[in-house]
Amino acid sequence: MAKEVKLRVRLIAQTQEAEATVAAAIRQCYSPIGADQLVKKTGRKTQKRLISLVTASGHTSTIEHASFTFAIEGISRACSHQLVRHRIASFSQQSQRYVDLSKEEIAYIIPPEISYSKKKREKFHQAMEEIENTYRDLIRAGVAPEDARFVLPNACETKIVVTMNARSLANFFRLRTCARAQWEIRALAKKMMSLVKEAAPLLFANVGPSCQTEKICWEGHLSCGLWKTIPGATLKER
Repeated sequence: MAKEVKLRVRLIAQTQEAEATVAAAIRQCYSPIGADQLVKKTGRKTQKRLISLVTASGHTSTIEHASFTFAIEGISRACSHQLVRHRIASFSQQSQRYVDLSKEEIAYIIPPEISYSKKKREKFHQAMEEIENTYRDLIRAGVAPEDARFVLPNACETKIVVTMNARSLANFFRLRTCARAQWEIRALAKKMMSLVKEAAPLLFANVGPSCQTEKICWEGHLSCGLWKTIPGATLKER
């Protein structure tokens, strides 16, 4: 039987000494000595000052030297389609062409709006089971997974490995933790942000939606209104 699954995110790899590396890269632009020596000469206090300086000024190319890799499960194909639109990143996604999903229960994600209603939830689950049965019937009839997958829905779970550098992550968080972002990718972005804030607090000290980090809401008449609760924040439209 088809089954509902929940979002799971793990930080599985990152640049070793990420903040020290970034600080050395910042200093390298103005130093006659090499970065390997600069890493040893740059203490935590200086790292914080340099990283705060470049992030505040917007000269953030140097934070691209730190990268973070996430193992993500329990997201829908609808969510992954949004995720892979972020250009400066590397993605390795579970293939519906090569993975025969008939060998186990087909997993899916239920939107909260449907999940909160017993009647809607049951109807959704019934549809998922019908799709699963159709997919299995096609596989049994000799249809290859790459063609049987055409009946699978956007709700179908996918698994993906994502690597982004710190600058791309900051942009990702700016866009996808905004209340205007779709609920699933917003939940994913918040989990990813929590993990990197713990792993590299200096690099991600000031990340999140633009109303909080820049004190500017760019959503115009579509704004959620959160900016009104933030002292000094303004509303703009591109």
